[in-house]
Amino acid sequence: MKLLRAVAISAVAGMVLAACGGSSGSSAPAPGVTANQILIGSHQPLTGPAAPGYSEIAPAADALFQYVNAKGGVDGRSIKYSYKDDGYNPTQTATVVRQMVLQDNVFAIFNGLGTPTHEQVEPFLNQEKVPDLFVASGCTCWNQPSKYPYTTGYQPNYTIEGRILGQYIHQNFAGQKVGYLLQNDDVGQGGEQGLDSVIPAADVASKQKYEVSAIAGGLGTQMAAMQSAGVKVVVGFSIPAASALALLAAAQIGYHPQFVLSSIDADVTTLGGLLQSFSKGKAGSSLLEGVLTAGYLPSPSDASNPWVQLFKKIHDQYDAKNPFDSNTIYGMSVAYNFVQVVQKVGKSLTRARLVSAIAGASLAGPGVVPLTFTSSDHRGYEAEQMAKFANGQLTAFGPVYKALETGNITQSPLSVTPPPANF
Repeated sequence: MKLLRAVAISAVAGMVLAACGGSSGSSAPAPGVTANQILIGSHQPLTGPAAPGYSEIAPAADALFQYVNAKGGVDGRSIKYSYKDDGYNPTQTATVVRQMVLQDNVFAIFNGLGTPTHEQVEPFLNQEKVPDLFVASGCTCWNQPSKYPYTTGYQPNYTIEGRILGQYIHQNFAGQKVGYLLQNDDVGQGGEQGLDSVIPAADVASKQKYEVSAIAGGLGTQMAAMQSAGVKVVVGFSIPAASALALLAAAQIGYHPQFVLSSIDADVTTLGGLLQSFSKGKAGSSLLEGVLTAGYLPSPSDASNPWVQLFKKIHDQYDAKNPFDSNTIYGMSVAYNFVQVVQKVGKSLTRARLVSAIAGASLAGPGVVPLTFTSSDHRGYEAEQMAKFANGQLTAFGPVYKALETGNITQSPLSVTPPPANF
């Protein structure tokens, strides 16, 4: 359903795994860690409203872990990834996460997906001092290191993304009426905050919200309100199912605004499949033509990108039953960064040492910028590049935009560090 500040290539190459050399030091006892294995857990929407597309993320991450394990693991330890279905239901999230921590004794919770879901377990994980790494959500709430030092984000938060998308809209659609489609939780609230900081209030003609629990009824009311208000540009902070329903509802009433969607929707396969399903085969990816979005990871259609080449090879070997799409790229990218952090700790792997390693981590990889954390910054990625759906593919364009929740939005050239030669 939350696209690394560079380290030297030689340092990254040194990460790979006991088979290629590891760090010195003895292993201290830690929950989920043995001499041969690291057990990590996650909650994922394998069913429910966020399942389309997002259910592919954990299998893709696991595919990369299997690839790493086949090469000897990390410092001689294989990574065992246990992920449980929470149906995108916060109550179920609390149940499965407590089970993984208190009964299964996982070492860490990795890439738990969802804003309303993960908010239910962030306090518990920090109370139990369980590393809570790379939350799959753009909520600003993952960046509270003084309150929740064991939690870190991953994707650009919704406020940062709202500012980047908002600036693009203001610069390229100046004077046109803009409407917001917002999920009625921290997803929409963060996006709205970012958009409002750069789009003049006079240009915002309508703000429409929806409840995840009610999307089965469609988003016709919201789209009709946008059309009535004369909105020419609809910007959405909404899960893929809601975005597909909005695109379909607009088409059904002959309403054709410029859609600009959050990066959580940046997958042709997922949105095209949802459109096909919701319309009973009468609509498909053609409704995506010209839709704008932004991203922080490479498009799966960019066959020249070395990370796409690596991830495609891993996918074909370990995850071939699932599509190779943006969700695959995401899952493998976040798993790759987890491997880097574990290697940074070395053989003496403890929860406290992992959190300490994150606080000073600079991770080079597939993102449009390096992924960097400090003791006071647990955000995750802080940059994106605009992209466009065209001819059944997602193509990035223009410069990389870097931003925080306030201050200037700056431009940076795209500079991707290729995978280490021995990975």
